[in-house]
Amino acid sequence: AGKAVSDIVRTTLGPRSMLKMLLDPMGGIVMTNDGNSILREVDVSHPAAKSMIELSRAQEEEVGDGTTSVIILAGEYLVAAEPLLERQVHPTVICNGYLKALDDAMAALKEMAVPLDLNDSEKLCSLVQSCTGTKFISRFSQLMVDLALDAVKTVHIEDGGRQEIDIKRYAKIEKIPGGDVEDSRVLKGVMLNKDVTHGKMKRQIHNPRVMLLDCTLEYKKGESQTNIEITDEKAWEELLRQEEEHIQQLCDEIIAHKPDVVVTEKGVSDLAQHYLMKANISVLRRARKTDNNRIARATGATIVHRTAELQEKDIGTRCGLFEVKKIGDEYFSWFVDCVEPKACTILLRGASKDVLNEIERNLGDAMNVVRTIYQDPRVVPGGGAAEMTLAHKLIEGSKRQEPKIAGAYKAAGTALEVIPRTLLENCGADIIRVQTQLRAKHAGGANPTWGIDGEKGVLADMSELGVWEPVA
Repeated sequence: AGKAVSDIVRTTLGPRSMLKMLLDPMGGIVMTNDGNSILREVDVSHPAAKSMIELSRAQEEEVGDGTTSVIILAGEYLVAAEPLLERQVHPTVICNGYLKALDDAMAALKEMAVPLDLNDSEKLCSLVQSCTGTKFISRFSQLMVDLALDAVKTVHIEDGGRQEIDIKRYAKIEKIPGGDVEDSRVLKGVMLNKDVTHGKMKRQIHNPRVMLLDCTLEYKKGESQTNIEITDEKAWEELLRQEEEHIQQLCDEIIAHKPDVVVTEKGVSDLAQHYLMKANISVLRRARKTDNNRIARATGATIVHRTAELQEKDIGTRCGLFEVKKIGDEYFSWFVDCVEPKACTILLRGASKDVLNEIERNLGDAMNVVRTIYQDPRVVPGGGAAEMTLAHKLIEGSKRQEPKIAGAYKAAGTALEVIPRTLLENCGADIIRVQTQLRAKHAGGANPTWGIDGEKGVLADMSELGVWEPVA
């Protein structure tokens, strides 16, 4: 079963990989070659296959890229274990051999890894390119690489030696169908799919003072249903007056701090709109919590839960321009030109929804690769070179292992050769011949940077092609 899963994604590895078209349960079409996205859509009932899918998900969470390779490797390891099992080797023994091989492989990787200078943007670009090159967006590769690098540099915070790069929360990808892919860019700030609540409010404000709330600007409604019995007319007027006063008080508390833009996560009643409009304040209502957090990061504002607790320091002043623009047929609010924003929005344009979704997935992978590098700045050669070197080391090393686990240890080595082999398969090259040439190249531990040029299906030196991968 594991093998079946790995065969599904096998053709999606490498630069000459194919996109898969999947029907998702809703009847929509997903076009992708991201191993994880494919396996997410596959319904499996076999436990072993299930765990393979979990594996790709873990890889997606941790490293972001390489989901396909992980599955192919795992499938190959299972295949390699089969003949051993038929020879009545106990599974524990096979596992021991594999684990021993793992330790040695990790040690060998540490030796191979080349440290990377994070300020050397060319090297970083070539690294991310080796991630995006195998994907659908390889045509706009340079553009996507710049987007990914920009976005991650923006959200990257160093906090007393601890690095925090939270792409999921603070780098939002907004997809707007229409326009050219070349129009995509990283905004120095945040964009929401919202319009101001009242037509007469200002649509463009330079250096706005931004206030973020997450309380309602309406009269308080009871938690449970309440009925009020009113006997005379005066009491009814009194009730309405109290509601109005309550709202007026809320608005006065807000106006006292002279904000230009108020963003709240809840509703804003008509009356409150009226008061705030008189004070020349633009209001956005019902913003998503996540969007609010991003605006907070970008403008330096604090989200306040009750208007009575507003303070001067809660107001964000780092935003350069607030404006509402119409793109296509929707209105979008932009908080842009922020000073050192710590959150950003990546604006993607493209021809159709499918294209946009695929670009979003690939961009996510690219950003994750950048994040991985920031956290562990070491690289190894790509294109199956690292795998081949390890395979060779392990097969050599198996002669020195205890005879009991030697078979499994060697199988672990041979399984690693599947990556270069699959790359060759997808190029339609002469697999056996080139694979043997590559093995000869790596013999005796020489030429550790030689791998397969996935475009042409010939041997090539990865350090010249500039194909590198993060150690993780």
